[in-house]
Amino acid sequence: MPREQYQTKLENLRDDLLYMSELVADRLRMGLDALERQDAELGERVITGDAEINDLYLELEQQCTDLIALQQPVAGDLRFIAASFKIITDLERIADLATNLGEYAGEAEHEVFPDVDVQRIGDETLEMLDAAMTAYAESDPDRCHAVAEMDDDLDAACEAASDLVVRDLIEQNHLGEDGDVEAMMSNVSRLLLTIRDLERVGDHAVNIAARALYMIENDDELLY
Repeated sequence: MPREQYQTKLENLRDDLLYMSELVADRLRMGLDALERQDAELGERVITGDAEINDLYLELEQQCTDLIALQQPVAGDLRFIAASFKIITDLERIADLATNLGEYAGEAEHEVFPDVDVQRIGDETLEMLDAAMTAYAESDPDRCHAVAEMDDDLDAACEAASDLVVRDLIEQNHLGEDGDVEAMMSNVSRLLLTIRDLERVGDHAVNIAARALYMIENDDELLY
């Protein structure tokens, strides 16, 4: 393959991966919106839309495999392809977590813990994902480190939110308006799972930043 065609394929891989990240961010935002509105229809759109992301994941996986197998890239090109291969996996898993939010939206009956700001936590995860993908697109090592620092704040926010739910249950003996303990515990479980899933989105954003840093500087500091 002539050098120009090879470089075009590398650029196409980058562009396609960035497109995938935009789709994933859009699905995550839709999942958060569905949850906030308790909109089962919007949640179902997130769930059904996951097939498009899965197909794109497989297409990008094949691009990476072909580039490695046919071109035997070295040095920076090899790190770029390897990082891209890992990043699409994290993006696909973030999309799966977005579908979880869509499912929770269909199950929620009412908001039982208004003091838990799920939307703010969700906004933080979207900010982290955007920063991680910008680091990848612009080869920006400073942004990679910034994402790791943002994750500390996200973890603290998730822990505080979970603690608030548990403490309120213990202190207030919190029940639904009809006194239905089973329904109340179902809503509590959904909320705790939502917090956990958003924390995992943040972890995947850190993974993306770590792979980007390795791609840019051959630095494995953030890999774990």
